[in-house]
Parts: sequence; structure tokens; C-alpha cells
Amino acid sequence: MKKALITGVTGQDGSYLAEFLLLKGYEVHGLVRRASTFNRERIDHLFDLAKHHEKTNNTSSFTLHYGDLGDSASLTRILLQVQPDEVYNLAAQSHVKISFDLPVYTADVTGLGTLRLLEAVRDLGTTPKIYLAGSSEMFGMVREIPQKETTPFYPRSPYGAAKVFNYWMGVNYRESYDMFISNGILFNHESPRRGENFVTRKITLGVAAIKLGLQKQLKLGNLKAKRDWGYAKDYVEGMWMMLQHDQPDDFVLATGETHTVEEFCKVSFEHAGMDWQDYVVTDPKYFRPAEVDLLIGDATKAKEKLGWEHKTSFKELAALMVEHDINYLKNRYHL
Repeated sequence: MKKALITGVTGQDGSYLAEFLLLKGYEVHGLVRRASTFNRERIDHLFDLAKHHEKTNNTSSFTLHYGDLGDSASLTRILLQVQPDEVYNLAAQSHVKISFDLPVYTADVTGLGTLRLLEAVRDLGTTPKIYLAGSSEMFGMVREIPQKETTPFYPRSPYGAAKVFNYWMGVNYRESYDMFISNGILFNHESPRRGENFVTRKITLGVAAIKLGLQKQLKLGNLKAKRDWGYAKDYVEGMWMMLQHDQPDDFVLATGETHTVEEFCKVSFEHAGMDWQDYVVTDPKYFRPAEVDLLIGDATKAKEKLGWEHKTSFKELAALMVEHDINYLKNRYHL
């Protein structure tokens, strides 16, 4: 049985990845920060999933450990205790707009947090395969269209800059210390588990609330921004594939299509039988200080070397998120 350690396990990607690995028969360990209130809605079901597999196959288990990417001692302790075969570093302050409000914190957790983790692994002398989460935001003001592994970076936010540091630390430790480290440069990937302050989830929750009569309009920022949107559940499989590859490498995961925020609004409202133009209002406070206008990825390398492809279309993604949020709000407000 393989053992995996996931930082950021309570997030969207962490929860889907933990679910995926448990179904593969892994012993899964997750790093969680201590908070005054629990924020584990995305992973509560995983304990039952692990118990079911443990009974039927005598495999799989799910364990949480308190730790923080800002605390080197906790990282060393957990790595020593777990002795993982694979480490997936997904933890970050990952909201781009908020990174302008919290630039130092974003740089510390998203950038230096990776360095602390790599140093802890190196100091212990262990040899887990390591996945580092990159981001299409590293390309920022894009140097070529579409963006691939060799495209130069030009980040346009503290978050994007921190992810560039994260990426190059991975490359340097791979080349300097012969560590198995793969960088995943994932373009936007969404799901019903996306945080409610990310634009896609804000849209689908807004659609659901308007459909149910809970609100009258939806305020958004730059409607013309173009993004390459996929389904997070498809993308976590790509993370795993990178660590099963015979050599560590860097891979773009993307759909190869770009759509505007306006288009996401249109298909989401249409799925609920409404016209987005009757409800969406542009509010300047939601614009970033520096905008990223266009992102579209080329995942040819991942397809050829890993056999990875996205499975869920743009319209299917919007539809499944809207359906989830309508049911979510019905249950929440007992409608």
C-alpha cells in the first residue's frame, strides 16, 4: 500500500485528490491548519470512504495531521511520522485578488512554504516523489498563445509571482539534489467544491440564488477576461499521473479552449432558464490592480507522455456546478 501526504487537503483539489487516492487503495495523510472553526466539509465523506475500503479490501485509510507550511518543525515531524511515498503540495493562499491585499502572507505560504517543505524532505534524507502545484497565473501577461511548458513566465499578481518561486525551487531541488519533483502547471479548474469567492462558483451560486428568489442581481468584475476552464476532478488524476511517470518533469494541464467570464455567465444562466444580461452588474471593486486578459493552455506534452486528457466540457462543467448549487441552497434554506 502506497502512502501519500497531501498539503491543502481541505481545499477543492486536495479533497478530490484524497478521494482519488483512497479509491486507488492508498493510505492517505492530510495536513490541516488549526482553526477555531472546522472547515472540513469537502473531506468529511472521506472518512466513511476509507472505512468502507478498509473493511472490504483491507486497504485505504485517511488520517489528518495538524501542521502548517509556515512551520518547518511541523513539516519535519509529519514527514518523519508518515514516511510518505508521494507528497502533493497543494496548500496555498490561492485567491489572486486577495493576494494583492495579503502579498507578504501569500509569498510566505505559497512561495516560501514550498521551500520549507523541500528542505524538510532533504534534511530527513527521505526520497518521496513530490508534486508541486503551479498555476497558469505564472504566465500572466502572456508571451505566446497558447501557453505551454516552455512559455516564459510574466506573473501579474503576488500569487502568480509566489507560484513562479514555487516552480523554480522545484526545478532547482530536482537538478541540485536529484529529487523526484514534478511541477504541474494547471490552468483554471473548477467544481462544486470551488471556494465561494472564486468567480465561477460566485456565478453558479448567484444563478442558483436568483433562480430560487434569494437575490436579484449578481455583481462581478472583468467580464472580458478569458480563461481555460476545466473540471478539477479531471485534473487531480493528472497530478497522480505525473508521479507515476518514470522521470520527474513539468506538465501543463489544460483544455485548450478559452472562454470569457461573460460566456461562463451566459451558459450558467441559460442552464437555469434565464438570460444573464437581466441580472449581471459590473462592479469596479472586483477588478484586479493588474489584469490577466487571456489564458489558454497547450496540454500536448501531458497527452503524449502521460496519456492525460480532460474529460468534461465547458458547458458540462457549468451545468454540474449550477445543478449542485441549486440543490445546495434548497437544502441550506429548506426550500
